[in-house]
Amino acid sequence: MKTTRTPFLVVNKEKSPRKDVYGSIDDSVVRQAQLIRTDEDSRTAFVGMHPIGSPAYLPAFSHLARLGLHVVAGGTRYTTGDAGLQMENALLDLAALIRETKERLGYERVVLVGWSGGGSLIAAYQAEAEHKTITHTAAGEPSVIADTEFLRADGVVLMASHRSRHHLLTDFLDPSIQDEDRPDERDPELNIYDPANPNKPPYSPEFVQKYRLAQLDRNRRITARVRERYDRMQSTGRPHDEYCFVVHGTMADLRWLDPAIDPNDRVPGWSYLGDPRIANDASSGLARFCTTRGWLSQWSIDDAQVDAIDAAPRITVPVLVVTNSADDACPASHQRDFFERVASESKVSAVIKGANHYFSGDGEQRQYLDEAVESVLAWGTDNDLLI
Repeated sequence: MKTTRTPFLVVNKEKSPRKDVYGSIDDSVVRQAQLIRTDEDSRTAFVGMHPIGSPAYLPAFSHLARLGLHVVAGGTRYTTGDAGLQMENALLDLAALIRETKERLGYERVVLVGWSGGGSLIAAYQAEAEHKTITHTAAGEPSVIADTEFLRADGVVLMASHRSRHHLLTDFLDPSIQDEDRPDERDPELNIYDPANPNKPPYSPEFVQKYRLAQLDRNRRITARVRERYDRMQSTGRPHDEYCFVVHGTMADLRWLDPAIDPNDRVPGWSYLGDPRIANDASSGLARFCTTRGWLSQWSIDDAQVDAIDAAPRITVPVLVVTNSADDACPASHQRDFFERVASESKVSAVIKGANHYFSGDGEQRQYLDEAVESVLAWGTDNDLLI
């Protein structure tokens, strides 16, 4: 069916002495959104958001609209870049979008749809809507979340999603970088892209354990540097200052080279960003450009607060988890663990056999996309969410 796209802005005022994004005017926080729909009427909106970038043109959201569903796809305030992204603010942005969907657009029901990194965002939002726990940012600064109304959604859909940005990055970090100030000096026994590395796939359990511990250690070393810098700014009368830095080597997950690790149907030697060896140091890599507050809120394994699996026990509304069996971005274990922990008594898991992360490439990926969105439609019908 033919769809129309109606763009709109979600704007409110937030007083802050520091601007985290380029182009903001005065105290205005501006988010871009689109309503995508056919001529068919509906009082249910499927609302999607991703921490960076609007999902409006992602295949799943456009396809949901073609089935006759009304889709509201919005971006956070960080659509121009995630260096300074604080996930607590992303939750506030989603809260604002849901209020607009109900109060301005007039929808009676809201179903949250999170694809990829949007999954952890919507799961955390729904958990906070059902039971608030967040009062401060990951840096320890007060957040208005506690005083902001989070309207509860009527259902939650996670599609090809991961549990959190901080867990995903930790599994991506290149542990061969021992000194952040000398990123070109790499331990050959931990550098999986070095031909001289004696450890080859399939990797031994001993090497996997050593590698994962080294990744965790690197995350914590970076966090220690960030905390030291942040504390220094606080103690020298610069509480609103920020520090920016680069993180090299962020696409070195063992999964890319060894299909036996967190196995699924993905293609070995490949990733959602292409050749993982090249992506490891490319400008497009995860967490490449950071700030102190952004690191603590998004990437620090010990400080970040937005985690779908931690949120799962607080979510009681109907839940659908869609897993792409050839996902070349998000670990299959993240979706399984979320499904097992979610408190909802009405939860469904759907596996799309053969689908990669973006439903991209030639062949049958379009068919897999059809299957994925049809599973959402069927689930919504079964749970009386479509009105």
